[in-house]
This record gives sequence, structure tokens and C-alpha cells, in this order.
Amino acid sequence: MPSFPALRRFPEGRGFKQWTGDDSKALMKVSNSCISAKDVAYICVHEVYLPAIAGHVPPGMVCALSAFLDFCYLVRRSVLNEETLNAIDMAVERFHQERAVFITTGVRVHLSLPRQHAMVHYRELIELFGAPNGLCSSITESKHIRAVKEPWCRSNKFNALGQMLVTNQRLDKLAAARRWFTECGMLDGPLLPVGLEAMRVDIENEEGGAVDDDPATYTVELASRPGASVISIDTLLYQHIVCAVYGVSGAVADVADRLGLQGLQEAIRRFLYDQLYPDAEIPGDCTDLRVCPLFQGKVCVFHSATATFCAPSDQSGVGGMRREIICATPSWQGGPPRYDCVYVAKGGVETEGFHSLLVGRVCLFFSCVHAGHRYSCALLDWFIPIADEPDELTGMWIVVPEVDNNGRRVQSVVALDSVVQGAHLIGVYGREFIPVDLHFSESLDAFKAYYVNKYIDHQANMLVF
Repeated sequence: MPSFPALRRFPEGRGFKQWTGDDSKALMKVSNSCISAKDVAYICVHEVYLPAIAGHVPPGMVCALSAFLDFCYLVRRSVLNEETLNAIDMAVERFHQERAVFITTGVRVHLSLPRQHAMVHYRELIELFGAPNGLCSSITESKHIRAVKEPWCRSNKFNALGQMLVTNQRLDKLAAARRWFTECGMLDGPLLPVGLEAMRVDIENEEGGAVDDDPATYTVELASRPGASVISIDTLLYQHIVCAVYGVSGAVADVADRLGLQGLQEAIRRFLYDQLYPDAEIPGDCTDLRVCPLFQGKVCVFHSATATFCAPSDQSGVGGMRREIICATPSWQGGPPRYDCVYVAKGGVETEGFHSLLVGRVCLFFSCVHAGHRYSCALLDWFIPIADEPDELTGMWIVVPEVDNNGRRVQSVVALDSVVQGAHLIGVYGREFIPVDLHFSESLDAFKAYYVNKYIDHQANMLVF
């Protein structure tokens, strides 16, 4: 399973010495551990479970679980309109139709389960009382974490009760102040100013001197898409990699040779053509390379970028902001390489959902200067959908790597402000079993097709649904 924020792995397999609530919730995402058929029965259907069972259980079971997941993500949204309520009804109806497969296959004798029956009443209760917004029976545990565990961690652990009470009092006062500011209209409007200009901050090298032409932070406003606000190149440049091309400036030809990206210079030229002639009838990817601007300057390479966006239905809380790190590094935390996938907004497309997005794998984050203007960019390997609609069984889109006539991966450079957020792809495993020695870092290169995982978190579900 490719890496993704909040997706936890269990390298020790089942050899747990202590089992916590966090471990249970993480296991619901079905990690990298070896899980037998008996153990699968105890795992809740969640973000990465559905693609794993596709092809190994009857198709009706996959359809039933897909409908159930759609229902779970729909009812957790912060804002529910008539269209969403109709989608909830359709998901419930589809689930009740498909779940009969559990009786016909002998898995269950009957399906008179109270929680499944409660799904029928959700629309009526939402219309009476409003959006549940993730409310569940485990709310007392979350309150215990905020009122007890977190204040305890903030204390010095000596006579901590008084310190914990003071911490809770101050948090309550801050919450009351925020509510008063909101009622007075002091927090109305966007969280960030419109037209935020790019910022440049020189960083200091190990000797304390400024690094010339090595910008540490560029912040650009994202395209006006639902849920997205800002993406910025990460300022953490892996200082332990000394005298390497990553995190420092270098000539584009030298960078391309060291990274094995022979098409980098050509991709930059075609990108610059699109930036200089945005209204051209023929895009830069299709135009003659001889008419594209020449570029032989320096590029500054970065290992990661951070995407910050509003995700009120996610763990960031109602009205909160979420920050994700998108990596493109040859070594992640001293381990294998990590090159994440992203959603890219289609320019000039007015459709919604996945039809308005592209999916690519980040090969490189970099910035370059041409004609006095600095561009923050990403070099991507592209994936293209195999059909105009999602897969009927799983409800997820299926994409394949895009290749040219010579069988080589199609790459191009995009502006960083066209990147929406990170994407999670899961291989289409089929009916075969995966070799036990296949490492998760190789999963984005090991399969012919991939599911676009809309169940990895609520923000992705709202974006792709």
C-alpha cells in the first residue's frame, strides 16, 4: 500500500506487546501486516480494505461494502443539502439490495442487525436535527483525550492536577473568545488574504551565511477549488544530505543527469511556453519544441511540499485547517524513496468531482527563474482513467500509467498552484496474491492499473465523489 498521511503501518506484524485504541483504529485501515482470513473477519471495512478484497470475494459483497462506505462518508459531511440527502438514500437502497449476497453465500442466516436498520432513519433524523458531522458513540473517548490526556502531556508531571485544570480553563476562555469574535463578525472572510504574493526567505547554511539563489519558502495561492487553499514548498531541506543536488541550486542539465530525468529540460521549456502563451491554440505538450523558450538556467530542488486546506469533516475539526506533506525524496526518514501522488486541477474545466481533476506522481519539486519571474513547479508522471465512469464494483475510478508510443512514461511540468492536494492510489490486485517480498515503496510501480482511493479520508471523498 503506498504511503499516505495518517495511514499507519505495522512492520512487526501481529507481534504486539500492548494493544491501544489508536492501534485498533489504525488496523481498521488494513496495514502492511500479514492478516489471515480469520483475522479479516474482525477488521472494520475502511479506507484500504475494499480494493484488497476485490477479486477474492463475490462481486455482490464488494458492491455492498462500497455502498456502505459511501453512506458512511456522506452522512459525516458538515454540510448536507438536498442532493446529498438523495445520494444517502441511494446508497442505503443499494446497500440493502446488495447485502442479500451474504445470505445466498451462507455467510449469514439473517440480516436483522440494529445498526444496519438505523441507516434507514438517517435522512429523517438529519432533517430534524441537522448534520451528525461525525458524531458517534466514541465521543466520550475523544473528550477524555482533550480534557485529560493532552493537559497531562503539557504539564511537568508533578502535582499535575492543578496544571491540567488551569490548561482547561485557558482553553475554555480561548474558545469563548473565538465565539465572541465570530458573533462580532471579526473572523468573517477568507482565512488568507486574496492575491497572496509569493514570499522569498533566505535560509542560513550550516556556517550561518545566506545561501544565494536558494529560496526556502514560496507560498502561492491555489486555484479556487473546494477544500484547497495554500500549497507551499517545504522549508525542511534535509540538512544531513551534504553537497547533494537535492535542496540546492544547480544547472538544469546537471540536475537532470544526476536524477536520471533526461526529459526535464524539455518539460520545462514546454511549461514555460504555456506560461508565456496561455491563450495559444496548441498547448506546450503538443507544440514544436523549437518554438518553446530556451532554458539553460539553474533550478532549486526540494524534497517535499506542504498542502494546507480546509477540511471541516476531517480530523482537523469543524472549520479547521489541515496540513499534509507531499514527498518527492530519494530517501524518506532514512528508508526507501517516496514519491507521492497528487490531484491536479484541470485548467478551464467547469465539471465537478474526478472529471475536473488529473492524477500524477510527483517526481520532483523545484523552482526556476525565467525572464525575471520565478516559477514554483512539479514534474509529474501522469495517470489516465481507463473509462469515463468509476468502477461498478468498488465505486472508485481506475487509472493506468500514461505512456508514449515508445512505452516510456509521459512526464510534464505543472505549476505548483495547480496542485490541489495529495492523492492515494491502490493497485488493482486482481485474483492473484501479492508476493510476500514486495515492499510497499514499490507498489506504485508494480501494478498495471490503480484505484483512485476516494475512501482514504473525508476530504478526498468530497473532492472525488
